[in-house]
Amino acid sequence: MNVLLVLLGPTGVGKTDLSLQLARKYGSPVISADSRQLYRDLVIGTAAPTPAQRAQAVHYMVGTLEPTEYYSASLFETHVMALLDTLFKCHRVLLLSGGSMMYIDAVCRGIDDMPTVTPDVRESVRRQYEQEGLPPLLEELRHSDPVHYSEVDRQNRKRVIHAVEICRMTGRPYSSFRTRRVKTRPFRILKIGLTRPREELYDRINYRVDRMMADGMLDEARKMYSLRHLNALNTVGYKELFLYFNGEWTLEQAVEKIKRNTRIYARKQMTWFRHDDSITWFHPDEKQAIFAFIEKKISSF
Repeated sequence: MNVLLVLLGPTGVGKTDLSLQLARKYGSPVISADSRQLYRDLVIGTAAPTPAQRAQAVHYMVGTLEPTEYYSASLFETHVMALLDTLFKCHRVLLLSGGSMMYIDAVCRGIDDMPTVTPDVRESVRRQYEQEGLPPLLEELRHSDPVHYSEVDRQNRKRVIHAVEICRMTGRPYSSFRTRRVKTRPFRILKIGLTRPREELYDRINYRVDRMMADGMLDEARKMYSLRHLNALNTVGYKELFLYFNGEWTLEQAVEKIKRNTRIYARKQMTWFRHDDSITWFHPDEKQAIFAFIEKKISSF
């Protein structure tokens, strides 16, 4: 049976190097599961694969969208499942690699079919948020969908706004569309997680941010400044530098905030992944053990 090899882990852990080695071993392209690498022109700040890395293996789902384009985990599921259907015709093993938790779950478990939000509703909610902030939208969600209101992370602007959009557009609670059914896939899934001791991971994150800045992250963010209201730019690295451009922080403060917020995001990723018992964890340096484990599992499928 065909096998989808899923390589996951927190940001900065070392997925890219191993993904290229696995791609070479199995003759597979690399399908990215990074929600921000999808966008063009966000190359440095998203640690997108370099031209040299892309020359080593074909990469899919990288640089395919304009920052102005709407995208979601549901669309990712649709696009990747169609891609897998095509690629499995000439590959027994395919590689999905990344750290975007909902995008990985969308492929491995499926995601509930949500209505596509119309541009006018999206613009209406966005305008209200910019003028009034999050509290009125939280109050609307509390009335429209008390079930989801009790569950949602109320500090997560993106999730609150999306739930309000669905409620407002359909007249139904957002939670009524969530069945949480796991979909059956016509292939086997093998998940490999990469992890490091916390201080080791944090040191790598701090170093990577410094390297990004040296590679031109500031100029890249400056080019995106006029698009700062877009969801694609509401991400660690860019939003901190936008505050520097606004004069609210010094550059040194912005860089330190990028490091801090990246570390916080890495913790959130690990918290999410630890709830998945199907992941087998390794330190990235355990390459021999990783390859042996994968070979043993694939041969048993």
